Amino acid sequence: MAKKNKEIKPKQLPDAYIEGAGVVVEEKITETLEKNYMPYAMSVIISRALPEIDGFKPSHRKLLYTMYKMGLLTGQKTKSANVVGQTMRLNPHGDGAIYETMVRLSRGNETLLHPYVDSKGNFGKAYSRDMAYAASRYTEVKLDPICNELFGEIDKETVDFVPNYDNTMLEPVLLPSTFPSVLVNSNVGIAVSMASSVCSFNLGEVCETCIALIKNPDHDILSTLKGPDFPSGGFMLYNEAELRKIYETGRGSVKIRSKYNYDKAANCIEITQIPYTTTVEAIMDKIIELIKQGKIREISYMRDETDLNGLKLAIDLKRATDPDKLMQKLYKMTPLQDNYSCNFNILIGGSPRVMGVREILSEWTAFREDCVKRRTIHDLNKKRDKLHLLSGLQKILVDIDRAIKIVRETAAETEVVPNLMIGFGIDEIQAEYVAEIKLRHLNREYILNRTAEIENLEKDIAEMEEIIADPKKIRKIIISELREVAKKYSRPRKTFIIYEDETEEFNFDDDIPDYPVFLFLSRSGYFKKITPASLRMSSEQKLKEGDEIITQTEATNKTELLFFTNMQQVYKTKASLFDDTKASVIGDYVPVKLSFDTDESVVSMIKTVDYSGFLLFVFTNGKVAKVPLKSFETKTNRKKLSKAYSAKAPLASVLYISDNCEVMIMTDSGRAIIFDTALILPKTTRDTQGVQVMTLKNKACVSGAIVADTTHTNEIYNKFRVKSIPSAGSFLKNLPDPGQMSF
Repeated sequence: MAKKNKEIKPKQLPDAYIEGAGVVVEEKITETLEKNYMPYAMSVIISRALPEIDGFKPSHRKLLYTMYKMGLLTGQKTKSANVVGQTMRLNPHGDGAIYETMVRLSRGNETLLHPYVDSKGNFGKAYSRDMAYAASRYTEVKLDPICNELFGEIDKETVDFVPNYDNTMLEPVLLPSTFPSVLVNSNVGIAVSMASSVCSFNLGEVCETCIALIKNPDHDILSTLKGPDFPSGGFMLYNEAELRKIYETGRGSVKIRSKYNYDKAANCIEITQIPYTTTVEAIMDKIIELIKQGKIREISYMRDETDLNGLKLAIDLKRATDPDKLMQKLYKMTPLQDNYSCNFNILIGGSPRVMGVREILSEWTAFREDCVKRRTIHDLNKKRDKLHLLSGLQKILVDIDRAIKIVRETAAETEVVPNLMIGFGIDEIQAEYVAEIKLRHLNREYILNRTAEIENLEKDIAEMEEIIADPKKIRKIIISELREVAKKYSRPRKTFIIYEDETEEFNFDDDIPDYPVFLFLSRSGYFKKITPASLRMSSEQKLKEGDEIITQTEATNKTELLFFTNMQQVYKTKASLFDDTKASVIGDYVPVKLSFDTDESVVSMIKTVDYSGFLLFVFTNGKVAKVPLKSFETKTNRKKLSKAYSAKAPLASVLYISDNCEVMIMTDSGRAIIFDTALILPKTTRDTQGVQVMTLKNKACVSGAIVADTTHTNEIYNKFRVKSIPSAGSFLKNLPDPGQMSF
């Protein structure tokens, strides 16, 4: 196409012809991403999703500054629609996004610990997913009194201003907040490749901590900042190690638990406060799901009784139900107890940085020092200007009559100021000020009263110059302002702290019915749990064609099961999680029931009650690993453990032994040995390679292993017994059926 364009004569070209138009140019995808996606990503990070050191995202700041300019800090409330419309001059987004931002800042929505917007009307609730807020034409707003701490000195050049998106007005880059609002109100944002999640802290505790850090940078933060304080209340489970981690690194999580009361007369649990991270609807949905699954049987009815008095979730109990025990179960299985994940990612000088509380307060103090210094310089310049004017007025006081005479005898108005400058030795600004004084004020009393301020002005100017030159005095001002803010606006904690030793832990296994069962596992991975009564009625096992039972054992319904797979993983579960079945059904397919990985299958099943004893992993290369079963016990409810055994060689067999005993190992070449497991030292590492027990010849492989029956003491068995390992073993001849030996 480019060649064709060159052949066209200039006189034939159309008026709108552009050289190279329509030509497809190849470009690397990395270059396209760099030119197009990177600017978008940077815009989201810097100008949208992450809060800055003043505690606000750009959308918050634009909205609050608009309300300030509308006079809503002291005036009457106005319709939200008016504020939204005015904010669009600064915020290049639609009215829906702006109004939603206002809703989250409002007192009625209860998202913030200290709301910035005083609201009237329906603003929804942060704890409800389905409670919608009213349209902006119905609700009314004004700035909350705490905003005096945000805008009190914004007109004193304390922060920089930049043009708005269409260059028609100026807006502040930051707000000169007199307290660390970045930690007082929660802030959550998702940018490109990063996110921020800042929890809220009690205002009084934050101010006290900030004061202590200004005085002593090595102050123990935990002694003054007890922990997060959420507007939804609830209880925080105190974990000192985790809190210290959050305070130092800015990352970690805190557990929040709902608050409830038990109405004994109505046999009803009333939940009045829930974790900040969830909603009433999410809690109800989860409880309903658990009831349908049969995991909770103590609840007869549940309803949402939230009204004008606040949140209330009522749960009616069945007879003889222990409410505290039920709540412990609900804490464990539903969002009634939830984690708040902290990620204190904040913009500092336009760059995102994850910081701990100490570093955040240090950065805020530096920002505040700059604000106080700029404010002092602004006030100093104002006082200097006033002193300069009054100094000129003082010179007029020497001879007021001469000043009047100069003005009266000057022919042209434009010559009044120059003549005053010459007559009294003052500059143009002072002369202009004198010339503008009303005739009624040209008397000694007025001038004396005005010039009396000179001494105070000189004293104030000297103090301000000292403040600007001395960082310690600036910090003293910050400390006094923090104390004043704490005195005005601090409130008692909403989120109470409970310690682990104050919480009751119930053993939920007590609720599981215990009775004897028989467990069956087939080679294909089908599992059956059958009661003795059912097995007596019909013992013939139904299996898929070509399948066979590889494990049959007696147990109880509370037995824990470990399923080892061909991918060196073990899946932990309980027999109680499988339904009782009959021999006439195929059973549960374990890989599906336990969500195995692709192409993963069962190789062995081990039962246990207390994780006592050992596991012997017998590999085809003749090595045996002896691992305590305790190595597979975990404090948390982890269902899958990787590196369950060594991957260096294929697994031939897994045996459980309660104590040292004799084990027979057989090869595919017909050899066997019987050895005492005391010859092998146990290893706590699950994927240990083990020790060589059997020496293999002519590319032979271990085919299996069984626990030997010690009752067989005849010479035939003695032939295979060895006193040391490794050993090559003996050939199997005239040996009783191995099936007669115990497993």
